[in-house]
Amino acid sequence: MLNRSVVSLVSLALLTTLMSACTLLPGNQLDTTRLNDNDATPTATYPVHLISADMIVAQSQPGAARPLPPARFADPAQYVYRVAPQDILGVTVWDHPELTTQQGQTLSLGGNVTQSVGSVLQQPYTTPLAGQADPDGQTVGPDGTIFFPFLGKVHVAGKTIGEIRDELASGLAPYLKKPQLDVRVLAYRSQKISVTGDVKSPGPLAVSDIPLTLVDAITRSGGTNADADTQRVRLTRNGKFYVLDANGVLDRGDMTQNIMLQDGDVIYIPDRSDSRVFVMGEVKNPQPLAMIRGTLTVADALSQSGGILDTDANARQIYIVRGARNNPKQPDIFRLDMTQPDSLLLAAQFQLQPLDVVYVGTAGAVQFNRLVNQVLPTLSTLFFLKELTN
Repeated sequence: MLNRSVVSLVSLALLTTLMSACTLLPGNQLDTTRLNDNDATPTATYPVHLISADMIVAQSQPGAARPLPPARFADPAQYVYRVAPQDILGVTVWDHPELTTQQGQTLSLGGNVTQSVGSVLQQPYTTPLAGQADPDGQTVGPDGTIFFPFLGKVHVAGKTIGEIRDELASGLAPYLKKPQLDVRVLAYRSQKISVTGDVKSPGPLAVSDIPLTLVDAITRSGGTNADADTQRVRLTRNGKFYVLDANGVLDRGDMTQNIMLQDGDVIYIPDRSDSRVFVMGEVKNPQPLAMIRGTLTVADALSQSGGILDTDANARQIYIVRGARNNPKQPDIFRLDMTQPDSLLLAAQFQLQPLDVVYVGTAGAVQFNRLVNQVLPTLSTLFFLKELTN
């Protein structure tokens, strides 16, 4: 038979469990003693901002605009293409077929690069040596020159088609009577931008005589996949990083985001993994939620999570934790009191930001019930032991 000392030890253990139940109690709980708002202690560590109508109005004001990359051309109408090494030129001299490029037609390869029709269809294309004639056109060599009869090497890199045409006509004037000629680019191979990420056909795109904008680049890459985040398109230019909103061009007509791309640009279309919010606590379905076109309100988040639990949730403790990734020591914390008459309006208008955490607190009575459920097995054991000692 067990002695009374064993029962005393069990009773002491039970008392210790009861005293520390708040820290051992399982389930979703939020200790607000380190928060500082109207419901917390004045010696708080983290300030809490109570969501109000004034905060909604301040939130609706336009914030600081994201910096845009410097534009080479202020207006797309001013854009002009300049020839560079590896481009292939076609020259037509009227009434002089011996000086005219053999192949006059062009072919689009995959929508990205234009190549002349000829031997390229029969065998892999090989770049001729600098200064040599090309059977499918005049290839601009690494030194920026092409070879042309009567004129020898002609420097064309950095010049427009019109400038090259005038220079060739001027050079042929001593040999031909009033030479009339035309110059065109048969293959744009010198300049390109790269589109990567969540698009259907990632890869390089040739820069041609038609201005290439951000939306054009996404379209020519087959469009985006279902999980693409077009609100945070990342552009790398000249070693600097920029974030662009391609969705704003389509939804709001914000043409400032539809920048003109240039040689060497790298476009990355991310997925929506960084455009999520996390709903936790006393809701029916705690889960991460993807933002819809970059927007999501507190009401949206709670509704998509099945709503708060009627019997378990503390409607006064709807917390939004923001900025924990960038500043874990001092995040922004907001609180919504759902017991107030204007709470539904505030919840429907308070906009969440990517990686926000929405937490619904637990009611005090529920914490007590969970405590009792945890302690009851221990009480049953204690009463059983007492029966054995009697």
